[in-house]
Amino acid sequence: MKRLVSVSFVLIFGALALCAEDLKVAVLAPLSGAVPSFGQSMREGVLLAINEVNAKGGVLGRTIVPIIEDSQCSADSAVNAANKVINQDGVHYIIGEVCSSATIPVSEIANPAKVVVMTPDSTNANVTVNAAGKTKDYIFRACFIDPFQGKVLALFAKSRLKSKTAFILYDQSNDYTIGLSTTFEAQFTKDGGKIVGKESYTKIDADFSAILAKVKIAKPDVVFLPDYYNIVNLVCKQAKEKGITTNFIGGDGWDSPDLDLAADDGGYFSTHYSPSDTRPVVQNFIKNFGSAYKDDTGKPKVPDGVAVLAYDATNLLLAGIKAAGKDDTTAVKTALEKISFESVTGRISFDPYHNPIKSAVILKIKDGKVSFDSTIAP
Repeated sequence: MKRLVSVSFVLIFGALALCAEDLKVAVLAPLSGAVPSFGQSMREGVLLAINEVNAKGGVLGRTIVPIIEDSQCSADSAVNAANKVINQDGVHYIIGEVCSSATIPVSEIANPAKVVVMTPDSTNANVTVNAAGKTKDYIFRACFIDPFQGKVLALFAKSRLKSKTAFILYDQSNDYTIGLSTTFEAQFTKDGGKIVGKESYTKIDADFSAILAKVKIAKPDVVFLPDYYNIVNLVCKQAKEKGITTNFIGGDGWDSPDLDLAADDGGYFSTHYSPSDTRPVVQNFIKNFGSAYKDDTGKPKVPDGVAVLAYDATNLLLAGIKAAGKDDTTAVKTALEKISFESVTGRISFDPYHNPIKSAVILKIKDGKVSFDSTIAP
């Protein structure tokens, strides 16, 4: 009997030791809900990065194990997912969410728990900064922020499109659209432009006839619509049906395989990279992504902006853990604050508010294609 107990103890201890070698990383992605294509792209980018790192021996000699949760681009779902991975799964690191309105409440749970969060695509300034303006120690992002993006789009509207007037449409319940609208308006008017109309809607609206009628009467040089692709598709399709030919422009929320290129023809949006970028790091990523993932016809997928940022966010986080030299979130966040990392979207270092210093890319939709238009440096 004594020998049986001893053998059992060895087996159990060995299993525990094996588990201890794994490094768990939570992935909070909107796999269902309003923007599932974001979730799919995010998951693909994260898993590609993790698989590549694991193939090279992992981090700190440990295999990275992703724990994927569907956060639905929703505050409630994201909070539930964050509580689950922190309290039940015991994770020290979270990649996600995509939507700012989901990432902000996640940050309020993770930061006091000293869990490092790296969001790929949440651009609202309040993701990494609290109400008092203090940086959240453990919260980082791989994307530029709304104030920069809004400013870039206003400059683009004025200089590239020669717009003197603009009409703003935004979701009154979405932090992302509010932030972009605010900074766009401030910069556009500062540069001598005039806002000839500003209308809000809700995320459940499907008929935009009333506000588009106002757009048609106002005859702006440009319409600023900083929302996600699902809303953009609806609004632009209805605008064309009303005979509105004004250019629509928006932010990285447009960047999706499900963007309706016919409805959104003539539009422009800011994002984080262009597949036409000839840098080896970009072309190698596109090749590896296409080898790993195929579209419905069996052709290699071309990664969108969310997939690229998810890939960058994952590699940034893992590089921070490696630089720290240990599985200690305080050491990791300190390492990230000092990092200089060559990513697909450019070399990244962080400002004092944990925002990356990087450029923005403007893409154009024309004749069923999305193509590179210009790059705006910070």
